[in-house]
Amino acid sequence: MSVTIIEANDKASRRKFVKFPIKLYAGNPYYVPSLILDELGTLDEKKNPAFDFCEMQLFLAYRNNEVVGRIAAIINHQANKIWERKSARFSFVDFIDDNEVVDALFDAAISWAKSKGMNNIQGPMGFTDLDYEGLLIEGFDKISTMSTVYSYPYYKDQIERLGFEKEVDWNEYYIPVPESTPDRHRRIAEIVKKKFGLKVLKFESLKQITPYVDKLFHLLNRAYEPLYGFAPLTKKQIDYYVKMYVPLLRWDVVSLIVKEDTDEIVAFGIGVPNLSKALQKAKGKLFPFGWYYLLKDLKGKKNPVIDLMLVGVAPEYQGKGVNAIIFDDFIPSAHKCGFRYAESNPELEMNDKVASLWDGFNAERHKVRRAYMKNI
Repeated sequence: MSVTIIEANDKASRRKFVKFPIKLYAGNPYYVPSLILDELGTLDEKKNPAFDFCEMQLFLAYRNNEVVGRIAAIINHQANKIWERKSARFSFVDFIDDNEVVDALFDAAISWAKSKGMNNIQGPMGFTDLDYEGLLIEGFDKISTMSTVYSYPYYKDQIERLGFEKEVDWNEYYIPVPESTPDRHRRIAEIVKKKFGLKVLKFESLKQITPYVDKLFHLLNRAYEPLYGFAPLTKKQIDYYVKMYVPLLRWDVVSLIVKEDTDEIVAFGIGVPNLSKALQKAKGKLFPFGWYYLLKDLKGKKNPVIDLMLVGVAPEYQGKGVNAIIFDDFIPSAHKCGFRYAESNPELEMNDKVASLWDGFNAERHKVRRAYMKNI
């Protein structure tokens, strides 16, 4: 049967777009579904502030009146201006293992990108650096986190068959959480605190951290500026992500490192309880029981894994041991909360400063993700 491509522009087709991978991966023990409402919100031009500088077109592939694939084509005009490129992005890409389906999906995305004056397409990449990035190419027997996307091994083969070539890889690490901070890190933390006049700030509520939120994201913009494809978050985006992620925080594993005399933030470490198992049980829905599974893994002490959501150090303090202060606070707090393993977010392969953080922690690189690029 031939493949038909439609633009998913109305509410019904967008819902099919969001729900397709849940069906495609039914029964897969490593796939973690997003919450349907959250993903619909991400794709909503009225809700996601990234649309202030992004364009998007969603495509669904049908065969015999059944959805067999999906892809989003995105243009981030802000990132293109910063990186001096005319790049489109492909994202939210899922498909059955069928050449005709894959060809039709990517032809549609590429045709749209060409019509907008783009000369290459890269991905998988989302609207911003805080969205899903990279195609899983190693670690197919490892469960995903809520910040990453699982993919079948054939995705890589199909995308490379179309002539896409590697642009960059991200590594992910699985890290045992020791009972206490290693002596070396504790000593470095004390030396660095005294040398630069730094202290750790801890919080117990949203009200306490609110005065620091804008400063934290300003630092994130500075620290992440050199990273692949990054574009600074706007105030509207900051507010959007605060609303999305702050309810997930466990204050014990949130650390801000500030100057003692000015309260200027020089580094931060933010952990979030791993919600992979809870999201699998929820199957994309908060009701009737999804909220219970999520709340249990967020607040309980039986969840053994924590996700290292964000770690950042001001450029002028990088390579000076400030990360030891984060670890000296994070490790005992995480262990006390019952966490025994930490999952890193994807880290760029050339980011040696981040990779060096895990020296001495018996960290296992257990997943690799890749962004591809093709001239069009």
